[in-house]
Amino acid sequence: MKVGLYFGTFNPIHIGHLIIANHFAEFTDLEQIWMVVTPHNPLKKKNTLLDDYHRLEMVHLATANYPKIKPSDIEFKLSQPNYTVNTLAHLQEKFPNYEFALIMGEDNLNSLNKWKNYEVILQNHEIYVYPRVSAEPKPELSFLENFKAKIHSIEAPIVEISSTFIRNSIKDKKNISPMLPEKVAEYIEHNLFYTK
Repeated sequence: MKVGLYFGTFNPIHIGHLIIANHFAEFTDLEQIWMVVTPHNPLKKKNTLLDDYHRLEMVHLATANYPKIKPSDIEFKLSQPNYTVNTLAHLQEKFPNYEFALIMGEDNLNSLNKWKNYEVILQNHEIYVYPRVSAEPKPELSFLENFKAKIHSIEAPIVEISSTFIRNSIKDKKNISPMLPEKVAEYIEHNLFYTK
């Protein structure tokens, strides 16, 4: 089984996340996509995050009708702050017959050399990259030179929706329901999330 790992805080999950996950499930050789809910990204401030289990529940609600897309709480069980290289080692140990690949935006690939033990990740895992709109010039990625065969650029749809925009819009009492899976929008409304 070849599994694509799509990491995110999913705070909240929105249709952009689903469009990308579904595209990788349907148009690449990845057989399943696991949406790995990150408890706390070391690079993000924690105080803006909803409780881990609420974010996981929203991923469950969003992916219920997509048999190839699964929510994952694997990082909830690992010590914090956690790093991708540790998660991959843990998954490989737990599922020795699975092959795990990473799904990431172009922007993350450009800064991959700042990740903990990024060479270990590149040696052991393929990376599937989706395009991001950027005004920045393309950086020089010489650190990827020896790993080109491991990196697959996928012509996935470019979706310019961010969870930050959604949170701010809810706070400003805007109707952003088209950007959220229906069940996720109901869950947020019911719990009055992001209103303050």
